[in-house]
Amino acid sequence: MILSIYLLMFFCCGLTVAGYKPPCPESCASQAELHKVKHKVEDLERKLKENVDLTAELKRIGTVNLEDFILTFKVAFSAAIGRYGSIGPYTTDKILLYKRVITNVGNSYNKHKGIFTAPVAGIYYFSFFYHAGGDCEAMLYLYKNYKLVVMTSDHISKKDTADNGGNGVVLHLQKGDQVYVCMAAYTHIWGSFYHSTFSGFLISRH
Repeated sequence: MILSIYLLMFFCCGLTVAGYKPPCPESCASQAELHKVKHKVEDLERKLKENVDLTAELKRIGTVNLEDFILTFKVAFSAAIGRYGSIGPYTTDKILLYKRVITNVGNSYNKHKGIFTAPVAGIYYFSFFYHAGGDCEAMLYLYKNYKLVVMTSDHISKKDTADNGGNGVVLHLQKGDQVYVCMAAYTHIWGSFYHSTFSGFLISRH
């Protein structure tokens, strides 16, 4: 009887073991591949976001550089004294104010101070001309910052009643350098809307 019970238990256990089915290897492999694909997609999404951010930054930088590039090739000014009559003589040197602005592309010339300020580093050309009477000496200096660069002058003459003169120069300027015309003490020029001018322009960016 006991033997029969043992045989019956063994038979039932065998059926239970025989009915057990382990997980399918193919299903496990598919899940592993799915995880790999998921990680790849997440990695691609991250890289795509980085590329989008980089593209936006490059566009921003490119726009700034383009605006700067355009500006460097549009720097030019020309101005006249802007009032009639004798300017000077004074007891000290004076920066001349050319208040009638004819051209001021880039807005780098300040008519209230008579000073041109370089917006970018580069090679610039400047010229200045004057009209003056012959009964008083005329003498103008062109300065770069506080350094005398070139000048023009005319001495008193009893044989003529009017004088004209001028000068020009090519300068290498850094951004922020200032250029202006100064009239020497005890000299004069004649001002008008058409005489005595100061001009300059950018030749090339350096």
